[in-house]
Amino acid sequence: MKPRPDDFAERSRHLQHMSDEELDAYFWELVEKVVDPLVELARTHTSPSIERSVLLRMGFNSLEAKKLVDMIFERGLLGKGAGHIVWRIAKEHNIDYIEAGRRLINGMYWDDVDRIFKGVKK
Repeated sequence: MKPRPDDFAERSRHLQHMSDEELDAYFWELVEKVVDPLVELARTHTSPSIERSVLLRMGFNSLEAKKLVDMIFERGLLGKGAGHIVWRIAKEHNIDYIEAGRRLINGMYWDDVDRIFKGVKK
């Protein structure tokens, strides 16, 4: 393999005139350019395994997490976030989110889920 030519002086020429503050601002500008697409991708894309993982970290067991994700997926709401759906129902009914999830598994509150996340009127 051929060594890469040392062209640092040429490539960094546009940085030489910058102050420390300007370099710092430029660094964070470049970081945002790299990270923003990743943040957007994470915001708009999910999967059943990611959503199960979220529910597991919230304290649901693996069977509960799988059932909730399956039910949410069947309704076309996975993109809203399983944890977010459970949390909103818990908030709406002033109950613990684990209890809200278990009640969803038992068939309760799905009209509320539709109203909140699909805009369905009662």
